[in-house]
Amino acid sequence: VQLQASGGGLVQAGGSLRLSCAASGSIKSASSMAWYRQSPGKQRELVTDITDDGVTFYRDSVKGRFLIARGNAKNTVYLQMNSLNADDTGVYYCEAVIGPQNFWGQGTLVTVSS
Repeated sequence: VQLQASGGGLVQAGGSLRLSCAASGSIKSASSMAWYRQSPGKQRELVTDITDDGVTFYRDSVKGRFLIARGNAKNTVYLQMNSLNADDTGVYYCEAVIGPQNFWGQGTLVTVSS
């Protein structure tokens, strides 16, 4: 299974970005998909996730600004990020849980300039 994340880039504070992630190589649907991020000097942290029946979790710092959604295509997930600030800077990784295994994408860099 391979995950391909895209959509990162450089954006000014207050701006928006939309990340995409698609998992290929599995006939099974992911029971959950998530976005993690690793900011400079910090450990990787869970930003948000969504189960196959649509239950979502958001870390407090992104509530009301970020929106996670599953795509119509199997094993795709999107992250709409609004009102970005410098603390959102980092490498964003998508994760898919398929069966008993976790799979990770390569990461996409988000840089928010103040």
